[in-house]
Amino acid sequence: MRAATGAAVEFDGARLETAVDRPRRSRGLPRQRAPSGGSVSEGGFTHRGLLAGAALAGAGAAVARTVGAAGERRRTVITVRRAGDRGHANHGWLDSHHTFSFAGYYDPAHMGFRALRVINEDRVAPGTGFGPHGHRDMEIVTYVLSGAIEHRDSLGTVGTLRAGEMQRMTAGTGVMHSEMNRTDEPLHFLQIWILPERRGLPPSYEQRAFPEEERRGRFRLVVSPTGEAGSMRIHQDVKLHATLLGPGERATYELPAGRHAWVQIARGAAKLDGALLQAGDGASLSAAEATRLVLEASEETEALLFDLA
Repeated sequence: MRAATGAAVEFDGARLETAVDRPRRSRGLPRQRAPSGGSVSEGGFTHRGLLAGAALAGAGAAVARTVGAAGERRRTVITVRRAGDRGHANHGWLDSHHTFSFAGYYDPAHMGFRALRVINEDRVAPGTGFGPHGHRDMEIVTYVLSGAIEHRDSLGTVGTLRAGEMQRMTAGTGVMHSEMNRTDEPLHFLQIWILPERRGLPPSYEQRAFPEEERRGRFRLVVSPTGEAGSMRIHQDVKLHATLLGPGERATYELPAGRHAWVQIARGAAKLDGALLQAGDGASLSAAEATRLVLEASEETEALLFDLA
């Protein structure tokens, strides 16, 4: 669906202007302070200026570790973003932690990493959720850890996402949607925003289940620019992998030369080449040469690995 110039996308009585970027507010949440040269509003209603910041890397605690392919010994800096240092907003029905700047949390040192713009860890109370709101020019990935989320959008999509399932939404020229917890149990999920390869893409939606056995003990490709190996297709040079590890279990990943990695611990605890990461922690590194990453769990762990240009 592509909106014509001057047109608007409407959904459940809500309206998203697509001809111009217009700051919008919703659900009583605070508007985000905008970085220089752009504007950002809560919920992703406007993204002007974000594409220019695609290569920004967040600062954090730098830990020098020896990582590399077999037979190599060299020093690579792993930058750790601790869970306790993230932005935090508790609105009662929504308890949200922001790895990068988002909504009322703004930190110019943490505007994203490469094309990765947002990692929000959200907990939504039963019977509540995000009412109709709009996005544009963003690739949005939702990863459910527990509970269920009902998705409805202006494309006509209606679906329920449960633990072990993921969705990818290309906001493109503009899409309206709602995300609700219709159950009597808390909802816990990660929402991820990735900058698209270009503006003005046709909006689209994809949902897929990745069974536990496919993620257990390995990095299972779940999102890629080609849709290879049964992954969901994203409009950016990013490969996203998911893994489940038991205590003492390892998963390895070969990061090609010139690529960049972000590892996010969704729950549990694990060591990334010796750097201990707890639930909510993230870690980044850049590979000048081909690099083997090893994630070893110290308890039952669920994690995501982003391979970025």
